[in-house]
Amino acid sequence: MAVEMVQAAFDEMADALKRFSTTDSFQKVDIAATIIARAIVGGNRVFSCGNGGSMCDAMHFAEELSGKFRRNRPALPAIAISDPSYLSCVANDFGYQAVFSRYLEAFGKEGDILLTLSTSGNSQNVLEAAKAAQKLGIFVISLTGNDGGRLALQTDLEIRVPHNGYADRIQEIHIKIIHTLIQLIEYKIFGDLNLYNPTSIPKTLQHS
Repeated sequence: MAVEMVQAAFDEMADALKRFSTTDSFQKVDIAATIIARAIVGGNRVFSCGNGGSMCDAMHFAEELSGKFRRNRPALPAIAISDPSYLSCVANDFGYQAVFSRYLEAFGKEGDILLTLSTSGNSQNVLEAAKAAQKLGIFVISLTGNDGGRLALQTDLEIRVPHNGYADRIQEIHIKIIHTLIQLIEYKIFGDLNLYNPTSIPKTLQHS
């Protein structure tokens, strides 16, 4: 029985991945990576946000860019909106729906990027973040699931996992998208990291 449950879980994940794996989805991932890479080279930053497991994925995205993915290279300016003292402060004073949008109001600027993650596409605080971002001239990229929810209408580029079941299946595809985005962003900024030459660092990423 337990083995059958394991097999069913992996079969369901494989099915979700197969339904996501279309040329259109792959092109959107490539476009998203290009937009993020151009923003970073231009001196802007990328923010990320989500709730629960999606917050963990948002944090993972940011730490792999600001830290390291597969090869050594300069740190990239990516920030997950996840500081617990900040989140509890704003939630207490303004309500949980404002925890992401208020951060962008403080630190976001035109030309930045916001990566939002919501398996339902209906998380109110994520929707408020997208609204605030667009008012500030921040380009919004969203990873969603199901039918995209309201976030599909409040984003500049949506990458949707068309799965209508439990959120964990969607999140499993989201983390693959995130890893692929990071790999593409590195390639678009630095080229082949196996042949990486530190003297070719874009000027905006050089430290004085």
